[in-house]
Amino acid sequence: MKLTITARNMSVTPAITKRIERKTETMSRYLWPDTEMQIKMRKEKNDQRVVEITVPMGKNVILRSESSADDNLFLAIDTALAKIERQIRKHRTKLGKNLREEIPDVPEYIEEDLAEENAERKVVRRKTFPVRPMSVEDAIIEMDLTGHNFFAFVNIDTERINVLYLRKDGDLGLLEPEA
Repeated sequence: MKLTITARNMSVTPAITKRIERKTETMSRYLWPDTEMQIKMRKEKNDQRVVEITVPMGKNVILRSESSADDNLFLAIDTALAKIERQIRKHRTKLGKNLREEIPDVPEYIEEDLAEENAERKVVRRKTFPVRPMSVEDAIIEMDLTGHNFFAFVNIDTERINVLYLRKDGDLGLLEPEA
């Protein structure tokens, strides 16, 4: 991985360079050796330190993160690098699922890291709510009134729990479980 570090209204000290190199070492296992990571730092008028990181990941994919901190450049660097690492891992996982042949061999320890990352999920909040029989049209109205992007209800026609949800294209979807 190739690093390009630039700064505006501030100087890049050896300590800054060393910190960035140390923090990006772990990311090199996710990237091609010729991948270029551009790190731009700037100091704004109000002593705000801003760090922007850009990583081109092939055809039409550019990962970017930005972080800022009040008068603490190292905090901004660490936060921006953590964001970009999450994006890289997410992108690699997506590629691994869809296009296995286009990515380089993924070492086992990376796949284990990704499995551990997904295994750490847990339920942090539980909510109960009354479910009453209604038609799909009534459920659409209720979902609009609540402002949520999904709504669980008992379908009056099938007497089963259904889930109405808002799709990314703006239309609605209906989940109907089978016995």
